[in-house]
Amino acid sequence: MSVRRIIAAATLVLAATAATFAAPAEAGAAGPADLPFGSATTVGLHNTYDPAAFPFLAQALDTGTGMIELDAWTDTVTKEWKVSHSNPLGNANNCVSASTPAQLYTGGANKNLETCLDDIRVWLGAHPTAGPLVVKLELKGGFAGNRGMGPAQLDALIAAHLGSAVFRPADLLAKPGGGAYATLDDAARAGNWPSRAALAGRVLLDVIPGTVEEQNPFDTLHTDVEYSRYLRDLASAGQIARAQVFPVVHGAASGDPRGQYSETSIRPWFVVFDGDAAAYVAGIDTAWYDARHYLLVMTDAQNVAPAISATDPTAEQARTRATQLATAHASIVSSDWRHLPEVQSLVLPRG
Repeated sequence: MSVRRIIAAATLVLAATAATFAAPAEAGAAGPADLPFGSATTVGLHNTYDPAAFPFLAQALDTGTGMIELDAWTDTVTKEWKVSHSNPLGNANNCVSASTPAQLYTGGANKNLETCLDDIRVWLGAHPTAGPLVVKLELKGGFAGNRGMGPAQLDALIAAHLGSAVFRPADLLAKPGGGAYATLDDAARAGNWPSRAALAGRVLLDVIPGTVEEQNPFDTLHTDVEYSRYLRDLASAGQIARAQVFPVVHGAASGDPRGQYSETSIRPWFVVFDGDAAAYVAGIDTAWYDARHYLLVMTDAQNVAPAISATDPTAEQARTRATQLATAHASIVSSDWRHLPEVQSLVLPRG
């Protein structure tokens, strides 16, 4: 084992021990691994693919983080899902063409989405007890389904590169004793999330509308609506097993944010919500999400008053903020705290 991996492993052990004492365990649960996935709070990393944050994507995973984020663009000329922050025609990221764990920390970067997914698969293969890991996909410009890069193509790519590691919508729908819930809303409200231990080595992918898409006045079909329609229609056709991704309601709002969708038939296919942490704690009833076992991602955790550093708070500051937002019913506390594996690897009881 390399020195890098010994250090990473030791860091994760220490962080897991610290997490055990960070808050009392949920009644009836022996520890963080026994918590249902929807009843735990973890910490995530924003724009994890950025080489300025980590030279290699695997180094972000080594922190023990509960979530990584990938920004993707549809290149309809090459039919390639590009991974970068602002270049829709090129890759600018820390993903490498790894086929073995040793190759995760070497070689040229700036690869496409499928290579980033390969890196995740290889890393998980070397860390089978890690996770579950949420992979947040921001489609910067949205889908391009009319040009062969829509939800079905994204699902096919994910299935080809992550395979059985993916916790799919169909997995949440499946009842333990057989049969299935009718919608994701039904399954979540029934508390059908597996335990974290049962999801070790697994990945849950969610997809949010991109910043460019949301600001484009000519884009009248955003990612959240497009994927939820697709998910609804797959379920109606008995093909829900094909779906690999959970659509996200983007933006903090009071009440049930799914009310913004005029198509009532797509509302029950949203059980993941994502928005600004400061907005959520400023008066929104976040217990509503927790009571229904919906996943709630709180972003820009550093901006909750009193604000702390976006990248380099002290470990105590970051731990206190993560604990505060866990109490406020966050599922994932997102930030750019890149240098704090002892915080990134926290698992806290939610609420």
